Amino acid sequence: MPGTPARQAAERIVRTLRDRGHVAYFAGGCVRDELLNLVPSDYDVATDATPDRVQSLFPRSGEVGKCFGVVLVKIAGEVIEVATFRSDGDYSDKRRPDTVHFSNPEEDARRRDFTVNALFLDPFGIPAPHSPRPALGGAVIDHVRGLPDLDARLLRAVGNPDQRLDEDHLRALRGARLAAKLGFQIEPATALAIRRHASQLQGVSRERIGDEVRRMLDHSSRGLAARLITDLDLQAPVFLQPASTSPLPPGPPARLAALPPDTDAPTALAAWALDLGAPLDDPSLAELLARWRKALCLSNDEREALATTLRSVAVLRGPWRSLPIARQKRLAASPGFAGALSIFTAEDRRAGGEARHRVQELSRSFGGLNPPPLLTGDHLVASGLSPGPRFKTILDAVYDAQLEGRISNIDQARELAARLGV
Repeated sequence: MPGTPARQAAERIVRTLRDRGHVAYFAGGCVRDELLNLVPSDYDVATDATPDRVQSLFPRSGEVGKCFGVVLVKIAGEVIEVATFRSDGDYSDKRRPDTVHFSNPEEDARRRDFTVNALFLDPFGIPAPHSPRPALGGAVIDHVRGLPDLDARLLRAVGNPDQRLDEDHLRALRGARLAAKLGFQIEPATALAIRRHASQLQGVSRERIGDEVRRMLDHSSRGLAARLITDLDLQAPVFLQPASTSPLPPGPPARLAALPPDTDAPTALAAWALDLGAPLDDPSLAELLARWRKALCLSNDEREALATTLRSVAVLRGPWRSLPIARQKRLAASPGFAGALSIFTAEDRRAGGEARHRVQELSRSFGGLNPPPLLTGDHLVASGLSPGPRFKTILDAVYDAQLEGRISNIDQARELAARLGV
């Protein structure tokens, strides 16, 4: 918004380009967000200056996609993407245009994905008389009727929706994410085009699909985004699974929608898996984890976080209340348990509240949930015990006794270890 460091940096770039005889505007999502009274995450500038010209005017810049007319300009501690107005050729790889031609603002707007992303803002322009947006700080330039769609809270493809979707198949998934994030309806012709092109997502890089899903899950609108994924027939190609013929209940997935806004992506992914009916028995869970790892290009850490969260949900549903204190503490201190508890609470508020209360009780007892071990392997070696398989057995048994309050100092720990080592 006006006055933020990123906006001020973008204004300096526009001013410099203007002073050198070029046309330059704010472009894309930052304009959309300002019009919606949101704080843009970043600012982009579009100009008629070529990449070489931009780099000559801003020596502290780097090429990020010079062949596509994009340069990153570093100014006042901010990094601003500066792109030359262009029109695109064919998209033979359904990701990037084979060729680009430097053009003008109108042609540049018409090659963008959605009308609300195709607006320009002249930050130094004078708003039109009786403009409904006098506080924006500049004049909006609309070549594709994006302003009416913004007012109607509609996400509409620029031009022919089938052509836009065919150019870059990831736009189907991006449209669902953006509509959910903004709370927009997807214009009917655009929604139909997304459904027609849904299966083409299978040809998109799994890394790109995984990144888009992470962006969905990192936002508080994740429940609505997941529902749109289902409604737009995107679920099967996203997760590399057969299309479902079973109707789902109306509204966003219950567990996913009920999670706190700041929930991390692995926890949200676990909740979504359970909303989709994921089994928690070992063979079936292993199959799902392998498929989703491939489908979303999950890292080892993400896959492990998803697995531990789902397994912790299974324990909370089942034997949690009857577990010994040490087992409860170990589980409550383990990675994924906090997320599992959020999911479990979304399933059953009463049972989830009881589990949270129990965790609070455990955290106040016998040194807390995860105290430093009184006894280590070095202590066992110093006592004359040779390293071997019994090490872990002894250390685990002594630590369990510590967690349960049966021992409270190193002398008691050594005495117990001595008895166990016989």
